[in-house]
Amino acid sequence: MPTSPLMAPLTSIVEAKEAKALKKAFEMETVGDFVGHLPRRHARRGELTRIANLERDEYVTLVAQVTKVNLRRMQNRNGSILTVTITDGHGSIDMLWFNQHYREGQLHVGTTGLFSGKVTFYNGTPQLSHPEYQLFGDAQDAASAADDWASRPIPIYPATASYQSWRFARLMQSTLPKLPELPDPVPGVVRADRGELSFDEAIRAFHLAKIDTDLDAAREALKFTEAFELQAALAQKRARATLVGALARPLHLGGLRERFDAALPFELTADQAEVGKQFEAELATTTPMYRLLQGEVGSGKTLVAVRAMLQVAETGGQSVLLAPTEVLATQHLRSITRSLGPELAGELMPTLLTGSLSKGERQRALLRMVTGDAKIVVGTHALLTEGVEFEDLGLLVIDEQHRFGVEQRERLRRRGLHPPHQLVLTATPIPRTVAMTVFGDLEVSTLRTLPSGRAGIESFMVGLSEHPQWIARVWQRTAEELERGRQAFIVCAAIEPGEEEGTQPAEDDDARPIANVLEVTTQLRQLPEFAGRRIESLHGRMHADDKDRVMVQFAAGEIDIVVSTTVIEVGVDVPNASVMVVLDADRFGMSQLHQLRGRVGRGQWPGVCLLVTSAPPASLAHTRVEAVAATLDGFELAEQDLELRREGDVLGAAQSGSRSSLKVLRVTQDIDIIDAAREVATQLLESDPDLTDFPELRAAIERLGGSTVAHLEMG
Repeated sequence: MPTSPLMAPLTSIVEAKEAKALKKAFEMETVGDFVGHLPRRHARRGELTRIANLERDEYVTLVAQVTKVNLRRMQNRNGSILTVTITDGHGSIDMLWFNQHYREGQLHVGTTGLFSGKVTFYNGTPQLSHPEYQLFGDAQDAASAADDWASRPIPIYPATASYQSWRFARLMQSTLPKLPELPDPVPGVVRADRGELSFDEAIRAFHLAKIDTDLDAAREALKFTEAFELQAALAQKRARATLVGALARPLHLGGLRERFDAALPFELTADQAEVGKQFEAELATTTPMYRLLQGEVGSGKTLVAVRAMLQVAETGGQSVLLAPTEVLATQHLRSITRSLGPELAGELMPTLLTGSLSKGERQRALLRMVTGDAKIVVGTHALLTEGVEFEDLGLLVIDEQHRFGVEQRERLRRRGLHPPHQLVLTATPIPRTVAMTVFGDLEVSTLRTLPSGRAGIESFMVGLSEHPQWIARVWQRTAEELERGRQAFIVCAAIEPGEEEGTQPAEDDDARPIANVLEVTTQLRQLPEFAGRRIESLHGRMHADDKDRVMVQFAAGEIDIVVSTTVIEVGVDVPNASVMVVLDADRFGMSQLHQLRGRVGRGQWPGVCLLVTSAPPASLAHTRVEAVAATLDGFELAEQDLELRREGDVLGAAQSGSRSSLKVLRVTQDIDIIDAAREVATQLLESDPDLTDFPELRAAIERLGGSTVAHLEMG
């Protein structure tokens, strides 16, 4: 097949110096990369960048007007500071230059232009230091420039400090008209049925739009292109998966799983029973099961996975559960062994493999695995190291898939003599649109119902920016639960001052110190409310033995309070724990907060979750914490989380190991487009699995490239 012109090197259309700058700024190498660098938005008069929404350390391009110019001498040293205030009609921001007084002659009050730089804050106020700018003409042609601006959408491109938006816009304006017609990955008949522009027409209109209607038509065509390419890649993977045979693992009457079910002290929920039947049927076929099991915190995902492991073990097969941390792996092993009971555990020999095992312990574990004696193996990244072999790997269970690299998962999968069945577990409910894009190659099973007998959780947001004195009540409330014989988790975003573990950056200008495990542990030990209480720390820098010791003692009731980072986020099961206090809750994602909350209220005692934040009431951070406190429905939170995220953060590093491949498609808004693309792509791949008759689509899937295509190919 001839190489697609979109795969031609960038140097074929721009000078080598410019291509080098583009590669450095945007990792741009091909013509496809160039034309695919789409505007983030288009600015117009009356629809300007909201300065009030600027975020710290963000590189921005503003369309604004100069309102004030002030040049002054520095007081304590030689030199001058030029301060220029600009407005976008909704807010204002200062721009500063040191010892560049000549700019005073360029930036007059009333001048309009594009201004680009990195947002910093000083005394709580945003500013741009030494920004680049492009003005809309001088005095004689300012009016015509303004008129052109009023009628023509201005493309605002993703930019860096070294490569501004308008520089790329000028290059696109001079280069795109010279390019030949760009191939369309969407078949012409599909475009015609949808009444859409071709890919070539849409690209040119989106970059060089003259009126708004050009943009609208181009955006719709490009949205469908993105959805169609992705869904075609996923459909192709689904089709290929059916061609690679696995060993059938049928259920045996009176076998291990039936013995396990008979010994359960409770009935399966309706969801657990239904999902169990799905797994039972798919494991019994030679087509590899490839499922995503999502479920609320405490919905019994591990139980369902264990029942699948037992079905595999009935045919002599082995199952592996890959966990992201040693704390979680140890917890899983302990929980699985307990649920099996002494007799089944003796037959199946659940075995742990982590990096902290001694040489002798590791050798014994490896021997059990290679001989097939260990029918259930639980481990961390240690399972991916050299020397790990299995007699008959039949089922691979991955807990919290996003914490493992694609290559790591594939390395383990290839250690089976035959392709193993696969099950991905996630305690983070996934909106349907994300499931169709990120996990579109998996069948999705869902556990919504919580087992009976749980007392539930109450959640409260503690807003310290409005009520700083409320922190005292947090500790009083915790002490009250301890008096009742309960236990508490206190979660911090940092291990020690300046060191954070598994959190996200602040979203506001609050420069206050972040609560950390070591200092909070010391502070709590000094509070009179906790006199005589045993309080211990738990965090990721501790040795594995020390972490396990703390969790074992906490589970046994020997520790009253554990002050921890997010190492207790998933899987930790202490039914007697009834209090979860999350300090600086705004530094955690919504799903993280939901996961943390799920660590309490797991037994007969009701749980209380106190989400402590100093985020300003009007901030996005405050809104996110408030949303978590308002509902216990993880699926509702997942939808809200998706709505509140920044644009393009759906197929990001957490899922594919790379930046998002989505440019204009929005999974929160474009479900109809995704549905339509999935239907068309599935039909096309059913009739032509190798895309022999659709070379441009095949080339487009190849251009997905890098970690994205690896994600699709390897799972």
